[in-house]
Amino acid sequence: MTDRKKKTEAGRRGRGKDPLATKLDQMIDEAIMDAYGDSEQTVGFYTILEENLEVPFRTQVLGLEVTVERIDLTDDDQIVAVCSRGKSRQRIPILDLPLPTLPPKGAEWIDAFRRWARGR
Repeated sequence: MTDRKKKTEAGRRGRGKDPLATKLDQMIDEAIMDAYGDSEQTVGFYTILEENLEVPFRTQVLGLEVTVERIDLTDDDQIVAVCSRGKSRQRIPILDLPLPTLPPKGAEWIDAFRRWARGR
């Protein structure tokens, strides 16, 4: 087990019994199972998001409605949402993507990824 993985698991074990946190921690464990280092763990999250996040969906970015068409993994290991408005396209890091009030199916994986990313 890598030092990174040990620190992540040790940090989560010390947290309270909040049911949402417990569920997110279980999801994190599922996503990073058998992955070593941040790069492989990010790929684990990307794979789970690709399988579970229902796209397309609409959300607001800087006050404008956009459509999240798909997610992508960049060459520098960032998970991004490919957003469109008319003919314009923009990639927004999923960590920065505002979710709609009624999030799409699978959005809980974005929450798990955000929790994991804060612990890095």
